[in-house]
Amino acid sequence: MATPLKEVLKSGKFVITAEVGPPKGTNIETMLHHIDLLKDKVDALNATDNQSSVMRYPSLATTFLIKERGGEPVLQMTGRDRNRLALQSDLLAAYTRGVQNVVCLTGDSIRVGDHKQAKAVFDLDSVQIIKMVRQLETGKDMGGNDLDGAVEFCVGATVTPEADPIEPQLIKFEKKIEAGAEFFQTQAIYDLVKFREFMKFARQFNVKILAGIVLLTSAGMAKYMNANVPGVFVPQELIDELSAVPKGKGLALQKGIEIAGRMIKEIKDDKICDGVHIMAIGKEDLVPDILSSAGL
Repeated sequence: MATPLKEVLKSGKFVITAEVGPPKGTNIETMLHHIDLLKDKVDALNATDNQSSVMRYPSLATTFLIKERGGEPVLQMTGRDRNRLALQSDLLAAYTRGVQNVVCLTGDSIRVGDHKQAKAVFDLDSVQIIKMVRQLETGKDMGGNDLDGAVEFCVGATVTPEADPIEPQLIKFEKKIEAGAEFFQTQAIYDLVKFREFMKFARQFNVKILAGIVLLTSAGMAKYMNANVPGVFVPQELIDELSAVPKGKGLALQKGIEIAGRMIKEIKDDKICDGVHIMAIGKEDLVPDILSSAGL
Protein backbone atom coordinates (compact mmCIF):
# COMPACT_ATOMS: atom_id res chain seq x y z
CA MET A 1 0.00 0.00 0.00
CA ALA A 2 1.29 3.47 -0.92
CA THR A 3 2.50 5.80 1.83
CA PRO A 4 0.22 8.85 2.24
CA LEU A 5 1.69 11.88 0.48
CA LYS A 6 1.37 13.98 3.64
CA GLU A 7 3.71 11.56 5.43
CA VAL A 8 6.17 11.54 2.53
CA LEU A 9 6.25 15.35 2.48
CA LYS A 10 6.94 15.45 6.22
CA SER A 11 9.65 12.77 6.03
CA GLY A 12 12.25 15.05 4.45
CA LYS A 13 12.93 12.67 1.54
CA PHE A 14 13.20 13.92 -2.05
CA VAL A 15 9.58 13.67 -3.21
CA ILE A 16 8.66 12.56 -6.73
CA THR A 17 5.19 13.01 -8.19
CA ALA A 18 3.99 12.58 -11.76
CA GLU A 19 0.81 12.85 -13.81
CA VAL A 20 -1.47 10.53 -15.71
CA GLY A 21 -3.54 12.12 -18.45
CA PRO A 22 -7.12 10.80 -18.61
CA PRO A 23 -8.23 9.78 -22.14
CA LYS A 24 -10.70 11.56 -24.36
CA GLY A 25 -13.20 8.71 -24.28
CA THR A 26 -13.99 5.54 -22.37
CA ASN A 27 -10.98 3.47 -23.46
CA ILE A 28 -8.92 3.67 -20.28
CA GLU A 29 -6.51 0.82 -21.02
CA THR A 30 -3.52 3.05 -21.79
CA MET A 31 -4.15 5.11 -18.67
CA LEU A 32 -4.38 1.97 -16.55
CA HIS A 33 -1.07 0.82 -18.04
CA HIS A 34 0.51 4.15 -17.05
CA ILE A 35 -0.90 3.90 -13.52
CA ASP A 36 0.50 0.38 -13.11
CA LEU A 37 3.84 1.45 -14.58
CA LEU A 38 4.30 4.46 -12.32
CA LYS A 39 2.48 3.75 -9.06
CA ASP A 40 5.53 2.14 -7.44
CA LYS A 41 8.09 4.47 -9.01
CA VAL A 42 6.72 7.79 -7.74
CA ASP A 43 5.28 8.94 -4.43
CA ALA A 44 1.97 10.13 -5.89
CA LEU A 45 0.13 10.44 -9.20
CA ASN A 46 -1.91 13.49 -10.20
CA ALA A 47 -5.12 13.01 -12.16
CA THR A 48 -5.47 16.06 -14.40
CA ASP A 49 -8.83 17.86 -14.58
CA ASN A 50 -9.84 18.57 -18.21
CA GLN A 51 -6.31 19.83 -18.78
CA SER A 52 -5.98 22.76 -21.20
CA SER A 53 -9.80 22.99 -21.18
CA VAL A 54 -10.08 19.82 -23.26
CA MET A 55 -12.96 17.51 -22.27
CA ARG A 56 -11.62 14.20 -20.99
CA TYR A 57 -12.37 11.32 -18.64
CA PRO A 58 -12.90 12.87 -15.18
CA SER A 59 -10.13 13.46 -12.68
CA LEU A 60 -12.28 12.20 -9.80
CA ALA A 61 -12.86 8.80 -11.42
CA THR A 62 -9.18 8.61 -12.34
CA THR A 63 -8.15 9.07 -8.70
CA PHE A 64 -10.45 6.17 -7.76
CA LEU A 65 -8.66 3.97 -10.32
CA ILE A 66 -5.22 5.02 -9.02
CA LYS A 67 -6.31 4.17 -5.47
CA GLU A 68 -7.84 0.82 -6.48
CA ARG A 69 -4.60 -0.18 -8.22
CA GLY A 70 -2.41 0.61 -5.21
CA GLY A 71 -1.16 4.10 -6.05
CA GLU A 72 -1.33 7.35 -4.10
CA PRO A 73 -3.72 9.65 -6.01
CA VAL A 74 -3.76 13.44 -6.15
CA LEU A 75 -7.07 14.96 -7.26
CA GLN A 76 -6.65 18.04 -9.42
CA MET A 77 -9.68 20.30 -9.00
CA THR A 78 -10.36 23.43 -11.06
CA GLY A 79 -12.96 26.13 -10.60
CA ARG A 80 -13.48 26.52 -14.33
CA ASP A 81 -16.09 23.80 -14.81
CA ARG A 82 -17.96 23.45 -11.50
CA ASN A 83 -19.56 25.74 -8.94
CA ARG A 84 -19.09 25.47 -5.19
CA LEU A 85 -21.90 22.92 -4.82
CA ALA A 86 -20.28 20.49 -7.27
CA LEU A 87 -16.75 21.09 -5.96
CA GLN A 88 -17.76 20.34 -2.38
CA SER A 89 -19.77 17.29 -3.46
CA ASP A 90 -16.76 15.92 -5.38
CA LEU A 91 -14.54 16.36 -2.34
CA LEU A 92 -16.95 14.39 -0.17
CA ALA A 93 -16.93 11.59 -2.76
CA ALA A 94 -13.13 11.64 -3.00
CA TYR A 95 -12.68 11.40 0.76
CA THR A 96 -15.05 8.46 1.14
CA ARG A 97 -13.03 6.56 -1.49
CA GLY A 98 -9.70 7.11 0.27
CA VAL A 99 -8.41 10.01 -1.83
CA GLN A 100 -6.48 12.18 0.61
CA ASN A 101 -4.74 14.73 -1.63
CA VAL A 102 -6.07 17.62 -3.69
CA VAL A 103 -4.37 20.28 -5.81
CA CYS A 104 -6.57 23.37 -6.12
CA LEU A 105 -6.50 25.23 -9.45
CA THR A 106 -8.38 28.09 -11.05
CA GLY A 107 -8.22 26.36 -14.45
CA ASP A 108 -7.19 27.24 -17.99
CA SER A 109 -9.32 29.56 -20.10
CA ILE A 110 -12.11 27.96 -22.12
CA ARG A 111 -10.67 29.73 -25.19
CA VAL A 112 -7.64 27.41 -25.33
CA GLY A 113 -9.72 24.23 -25.29
CA ASP A 114 -11.90 22.20 -27.63
CA HIS A 115 -15.33 23.40 -26.42
CA LYS A 116 -15.13 27.11 -27.08
CA GLN A 117 -18.92 27.53 -26.71
CA ALA A 118 -18.82 26.14 -23.16
CA LYS A 119 -19.77 28.47 -20.34
CA ALA A 120 -16.93 28.97 -17.89
CA VAL A 121 -18.03 28.82 -14.26
CA PHE A 122 -15.17 30.23 -12.14
CA ASP A 123 -17.46 30.47 -9.09
CA LEU A 124 -14.29 30.03 -7.01
CA ASP A 125 -10.64 30.62 -7.87
CA SER A 126 -7.71 28.55 -6.59
CA VAL A 127 -7.34 30.47 -3.32
CA GLN A 128 -11.05 30.19 -2.60
CA ILE A 129 -11.04 26.45 -3.37
CA ILE A 130 -8.23 25.97 -0.83
CA LYS A 131 -10.33 27.86 1.73
CA MET A 132 -13.32 25.70 0.78
CA VAL A 133 -11.37 22.50 1.54
CA ARG A 134 -10.29 23.85 4.91
CA GLN A 135 -13.90 24.90 5.64
CA LEU A 136 -15.13 21.35 4.97
CA GLU A 137 -12.49 20.06 7.38
CA THR A 138 -14.17 22.02 10.20
CA GLY A 139 -17.35 19.98 9.69
CA LYS A 140 -19.30 22.70 7.93
CA ASP A 141 -19.94 23.44 4.26
CA MET A 142 -19.54 26.83 2.59
CA GLY A 143 -23.12 27.69 3.49
CA GLY A 144 -22.35 27.21 7.18
CA ASN A 145 -24.34 23.99 7.38
CA ASP A 146 -23.19 21.08 9.53
CA LEU A 147 -21.76 18.02 7.77
CA ASP A 148 -22.59 14.49 8.83
CA GLY A 149 -18.94 13.48 8.60
CA ALA A 150 -16.11 15.88 7.73
CA VAL A 151 -13.08 15.46 5.48
CA GLU A 152 -9.31 15.74 5.85
CA PHE A 153 -6.98 16.46 2.94
CA CYS A 154 -3.36 17.22 2.14
CA VAL A 155 -3.86 20.41 0.15
CA GLY A 156 -1.64 21.50 -2.71
CA ALA A 157 -1.52 24.36 -5.18
CA THR A 158 0.56 25.60 -8.12
CA VAL A 159 2.96 28.48 -8.70
CA THR A 160 4.84 29.79 -11.72
CA PRO A 161 8.42 30.64 -10.63
CA GLU A 162 9.51 31.90 -14.08
CA ALA A 163 6.61 34.31 -14.57
CA ASP A 164 7.56 37.76 -15.84
CA PRO A 165 6.78 39.87 -13.93
CA ILE A 166 7.11 37.56 -10.94
CA GLU A 167 5.52 39.85 -8.33
CA PRO A 168 1.85 38.87 -8.97
CA GLN A 169 2.83 35.22 -8.66
CA LEU A 170 4.53 35.83 -5.32
CA ILE A 171 1.45 37.64 -4.00
CA LYS A 172 -0.81 34.76 -5.09
CA PHE A 173 1.68 32.26 -3.66
CA GLU A 174 1.42 33.90 -0.23
CA LYS A 175 -2.37 34.03 -0.44
CA LYS A 176 -2.49 30.30 -1.17
CA ILE A 177 -0.29 29.58 1.84
CA GLU A 178 -2.47 31.78 4.05
CA ALA A 179 -5.53 29.90 2.77
CA GLY A 180 -3.99 26.57 3.81
CA ALA A 181 -1.81 25.15 1.01
CA GLU A 182 0.76 22.64 2.30
CA PHE A 183 2.68 21.93 -0.89
CA PHE A 184 3.19 23.40 -4.35
CA GLN A 185 3.79 21.74 -7.71
CA THR A 186 5.30 24.42 -9.95
CA GLN A 187 4.75 25.22 -13.60
CA ALA A 188 7.54 23.91 -15.82
CA ILE A 189 10.96 25.27 -14.88
CA TYR A 190 14.00 25.24 -17.16
CA ASP A 191 16.10 28.12 -15.84
CA LEU A 192 17.55 26.87 -12.56
CA VAL A 193 19.20 30.23 -11.85
CA LYS A 194 15.77 31.89 -11.80
CA PHE A 195 14.31 28.99 -9.86
CA ARG A 196 16.99 29.31 -7.18
CA GLU A 197 16.00 32.98 -6.80
CA PHE A 198 12.36 32.00 -6.37
CA MET A 199 13.33 29.40 -3.76
CA LYS A 200 15.13 32.04 -1.69
CA PHE A 201 11.73 33.73 -1.33
CA ALA A 202 9.77 30.48 -0.89
CA ARG A 203 12.00 29.14 1.89
CA GLN A 204 10.65 31.70 4.36
CA PHE A 205 7.37 29.75 4.37
CA ASN A 206 6.65 26.33 5.89
CA VAL A 207 5.55 24.64 2.65
CA LYS A 208 7.04 22.00 0.38
CA ILE A 209 7.97 22.92 -3.20
CA LEU A 210 8.06 20.35 -6.02
CA ALA A 211 9.71 21.67 -9.19
CA GLY A 212 7.69 21.06 -12.35
CA ILE A 213 9.65 19.12 -14.99
CA VAL A 214 8.06 18.98 -18.45
CA LEU A 215 9.76 16.63 -20.91
CA LEU A 216 11.07 18.47 -23.99
CA THR A 217 10.66 16.32 -27.11
CA SER A 218 12.26 18.66 -29.67
CA ALA A 219 13.66 22.13 -30.26
CA GLY A 220 10.36 22.96 -31.96
CA MET A 221 8.43 22.13 -28.80
CA ALA A 222 10.76 24.33 -26.74
CA LYS A 223 10.24 27.27 -29.13
CA TYR A 224 6.47 26.72 -29.12
CA MET A 225 6.37 26.80 -25.32
CA ASN A 226 8.36 30.02 -25.22
CA ALA A 227 5.93 31.62 -27.67
CA ASN A 228 2.64 30.26 -26.34
CA VAL A 229 2.84 29.13 -22.70
CA PRO A 230 2.79 32.02 -20.20
CA GLY A 231 5.34 31.70 -17.44
CA VAL A 232 7.52 29.15 -19.23
CA PHE A 233 10.94 30.07 -20.59
CA VAL A 234 13.27 27.52 -22.16
CA PRO A 235 16.79 29.04 -22.25
CA GLN A 236 18.43 29.32 -25.66
CA GLU A 237 21.24 26.97 -24.64
CA LEU A 238 18.72 24.15 -24.15
CA ILE A 239 17.11 24.90 -27.51
CA ASP A 240 20.56 24.84 -29.13
CA GLU A 241 21.33 21.53 -27.40
CA LEU A 242 18.15 20.00 -28.84
CA SER A 243 18.74 21.55 -32.27
CA ALA A 244 22.23 20.07 -32.47
CA VAL A 245 20.92 16.49 -32.26
CA PRO A 246 20.83 14.69 -35.64
CA LYS A 247 17.31 14.18 -36.98
CA GLY A 248 15.63 10.79 -36.86
CA LYS A 249 15.81 7.71 -34.62
CA GLY A 250 14.20 9.55 -31.72
CA LEU A 251 17.48 11.23 -30.80
CA ALA A 252 15.83 14.54 -29.90
CA LEU A 253 13.52 12.73 -27.51
CA GLN A 254 16.48 10.97 -25.91
CA LYS A 255 18.16 14.35 -25.50
CA GLY A 256 15.00 15.65 -23.83
CA ILE A 257 15.09 12.74 -21.39
CA GLU A 258 18.76 13.51 -20.70
CA ILE A 259 18.00 17.19 -20.06
CA ALA A 260 15.12 16.37 -17.69
CA GLY A 261 17.24 13.83 -15.81
CA ARG A 262 20.13 16.28 -15.55
CA MET A 263 17.88 18.98 -14.10
CA ILE A 264 16.31 16.62 -11.57
CA LYS A 265 19.76 15.46 -10.46
CA GLU A 266 20.96 19.05 -9.94
CA ILE A 267 17.80 19.95 -8.03
CA LYS A 268 18.23 16.93 -5.76
CA ASP A 269 22.00 17.11 -5.31
CA ASP A 270 21.95 20.84 -4.55
CA LYS A 271 18.81 20.54 -2.40
CA ILE A 272 17.25 23.42 -4.31
CA CYS A 273 13.72 22.34 -3.35
CA ASP A 274 11.85 19.40 -1.84
CA GLY A 275 11.23 17.27 -4.92
CA VAL A 276 9.95 17.26 -8.49
CA HIS A 277 6.65 16.90 -10.31
CA ILE A 278 7.24 15.20 -13.67
CA MET A 279 4.88 16.02 -16.54
CA ALA A 280 5.58 13.82 -19.56
CA ILE A 281 2.32 14.93 -21.30
CA GLY A 282 1.32 11.95 -23.40
CA LYS A 283 4.64 10.14 -22.95
CA GLU A 284 4.11 8.75 -19.46
CA ASP A 285 5.90 5.56 -20.53
CA LEU A 286 9.14 7.58 -20.46
CA VAL A 287 8.93 8.70 -16.83
CA PRO A 288 11.00 5.67 -15.66
CA ASP A 289 13.66 6.60 -18.24
CA ILE A 290 13.72 10.15 -16.89
CA LEU A 291 14.13 8.86 -13.34
CA SER A 292 16.90 6.53 -14.47
CA SER A 293 18.67 9.39 -16.25
CA ALA A 294 18.49 11.34 -12.95
CA GLY A 295 20.04 8.44 -11.07
CA LEU A 296 16.84 7.75 -9.14
